Amino acid sequence: MLKRVALLFCLIPGAALAQATEQWVVTTDLWGNPVYQTLTLKQDGEAIAGDMDGDKVTGRRHGSTITFEETGANNARYSFAGTIKGGRIDGIADFPDSNNPARRAKHGFSARRIPDRPAGPPRRHEFEPTEYSNEFSPHRAPVLTIWPGDTVHTKTIDSGGVDENGVTRALFGNPQTGPFFVATASPGDTLVVRLNRLRLNRDHADSLDTIVGRALGASLVGKAADLGQPVRWKLDRMRGLASLETPTERLKEFVVPVRPMLGGLAVAPGFGSAPISTGDTGRFGGNMDFNEVVEGNVVYLPVQQPGALLYLGDAHALQGDGETSQYALETSMDVEFTVEVIKGKSIAMPRVESPTQIMVLGQAGSLDEALRSATTGLIQWLQQDHGFTLSECAIILGSSAHYSVPNLAGRSVGVAIKLDKARLRPGS
Repeated sequence: MLKRVALLFCLIPGAALAQATEQWVVTTDLWGNPVYQTLTLKQDGEAIAGDMDGDKVTGRRHGSTITFEETGANNARYSFAGTIKGGRIDGIADFPDSNNPARRAKHGFSARRIPDRPAGPPRRHEFEPTEYSNEFSPHRAPVLTIWPGDTVHTKTIDSGGVDENGVTRALFGNPQTGPFFVATASPGDTLVVRLNRLRLNRDHADSLDTIVGRALGASLVGKAADLGQPVRWKLDRMRGLASLETPTERLKEFVVPVRPMLGGLAVAPGFGSAPISTGDTGRFGGNMDFNEVVEGNVVYLPVQQPGALLYLGDAHALQGDGETSQYALETSMDVEFTVEVIKGKSIAMPRVESPTQIMVLGQAGSLDEALRSATTGLIQWLQQDHGFTLSECAIILGSSAHYSVPNLAGRSVGVAIKLDKARLRPGS
């Protein structure tokens, strides 16, 4: 993959930045494939200096014209010439040819500046979504720029695209709120999402009376042919209970306590991946349907694009392990979350932390592969953060690990491994 692009820009023509640090998102068009990078820079008079992923950048700006050069690995040179107009830069980059370094190739590029962090303490944002995404995509314009420590209060709609007032607002298929651009987050970092509040905002949820094929034995497949009928649940938000709207005689007293969760939580996938359906999962998170993504827990996701680009949605009032009825208790929700960024730390797959447990979610095309992924991920966590050897990890897992199957309903399946934090404290 080509080295990341560097770009220099001054917001006010002719004005020096007096060594003020700025952050930018740079978009380079590589033969029709947009690549996004994070740039930090300083300007002193007409001289400009900065870095892109640690590579040194030097250049000059005169009036509305910018020229600069970035020196990459093996002293490869990446040269740029651009024009500033209306708070945007457009220009041409001159790169080594990706297949023949002795040749050069020209590419269009542009950049947008990330707003400066406001003075004072972290802020609280009220965000009312007006549109939703059916893809986890790096190409979608951010709905809001936030900073580490900031808190956002927003809403989701249900998996069918229906809001709290019963109005269809988006296409079915787990439409998501977002993406939220988290300033300072760059590929190779970890995004921390603290779920402060998940609250139901309507009095009903929808489900099905089906059982996913992965969970059915051969003797039941034919008998299940008539399943798949819609089921409506009544939500008693005051008491925190759910009951069937039209129960059978045997289920008329069937009442379950709600436990609101987010089925979808993700960052945008990295370069080389096409936008991914909000029904799918991966290293970036996605439609995980993990019933531990609840209020009070913390989710860790590996950043793969500038700003992370956080999506959330697919609210459930309650879901059993596996989401075996294809739908959980699908509803809409008010969500409040806080973000942090762990710089320079990359994780292999989504992690979840509760007050009492650490958990890793493995997601793959088969239960065997998901199991391996989850187990490997927890071992990496124990080694990375706690310094245990592989032998010590084996002893801890063999005596204390818990497994669950969060998701059987999608193209991918999920296996979660959980470990009580008490096992990590001496004397526990």
